[in-house]
Amino acid sequence: MGRYVVARVGEIPPGGRKIVEVAGRSVGVFNVGGEFFALRNRCPHQGGPLCRGQVSGWVSATAPGEYDYGRRGEIVRCPWHGWEFDVRTGRSYFDPARVRVRRYDVALEDGGTSDADAAAQPDDAPAVEVYPVSVDRREVLILIDEP
Repeated sequence: MGRYVVARVGEIPPGGRKIVEVAGRSVGVFNVGGEFFALRNRCPHQGGPLCRGQVSGWVSATAPGEYDYGRRGEIVRCPWHGWEFDVRTGRSYFDPARVRVRRYDVALEDGGTSDADAAAQPDDAPAVEVYPVSVDRREVLILIDEP
């Protein structure tokens, strides 16, 4: 299984996305409330750039004139013809049993240290005031089964 680091967690804020090239494929990585999902950036209808489309929620009606807007940020709409897909599963909303877009597993892992972390202070350096800093080094990885 191929493991591809595509971003640091902070690069894709909640509600955001990033389009990356992984193993010769264009893939969209979405952050839905702190959970990450990856879909092939190709609509099965006519090959449009699916992951560049509008991201929204889902409107449902419990009765005439009563609407509920839910699943905010979980639906992506192809910019070419408006076909809608679930970011979590890749399934379409018009025929979820038969029409879907390829979905990839995503993992979060701790990243390595940066050069700034490894930089040593010379012994004769003047004393400086130090402030604690926290840096999120977790990385977003896409996992692809490869032949």
